[in-house]
Amino acid sequence: MTDTTPGQGGVGSRRRGRPPRTDSGGTRDRILNAAREEFSERGYDKTSVRGIAKAAGVDSALVHHYFGTKEQVFEAAVEVAFAPALKVRDAVLQGPLDDAGERMTRTIFGLWENPVTRKPLLAIVRSAVNNEAAAAVFRRLVSAQLLRRIADEIDAPDAQLRAELAAAQLVGVAMMRYVIKIEPIASADVEQIITRVAPVVQGHLTGWGAPDS
Repeated sequence: MTDTTPGQGGVGSRRRGRPPRTDSGGTRDRILNAAREEFSERGYDKTSVRGIAKAAGVDSALVHHYFGTKEQVFEAAVEVAFAPALKVRDAVLQGPLDDAGERMTRTIFGLWENPVTRKPLLAIVRSAVNNEAAAAVFRRLVSAQLLRRIADEIDAPDAQLRAELAAAQLVGVAMMRYVIKIEPIASADVEQIITRVAPVVQGHLTGWGAPDS
């Protein structure tokens, strides 16, 4: 007869917080969803693993089991939330570079204008601004998945700088419109914003010549 007394190797010996072997990934997804909500509402510094666990309805040990540290939870949550932003890269790469500025600008503001994608973007930006660990995660994602691939398409010696300046232009305007909410940018018609910003982004990508060496 098999001994199933807790703590002695039987069925009852599974450590507290460990997922059951039949878990299909639903628990992991629930934790990620809770993490995105917590980071969005509270920012990186005020979010805790315990708070994420409570929001997900699981034990803190289960969060650590799936993701490790808070920084690793943030990276996993951000990577999923960052996926829509890869449309920016695709928009730049799907056509001629001569009009990539408008495609890039329109795609970025399309994401910010959509309430579904705006919330995770706010979580990323607010956390990255206030915490270096969160900023480091954001830099890795932006550099590896977005800017580097855009820079590869630019035929110029300063391609990486051009891609970064184009992104900085869009991030700066988005910060003022959606995060800081400075008027009249905050309430201006989005088409007006796109019309004014797109040529500047295009200039960063392909215009104005190379800087003096």
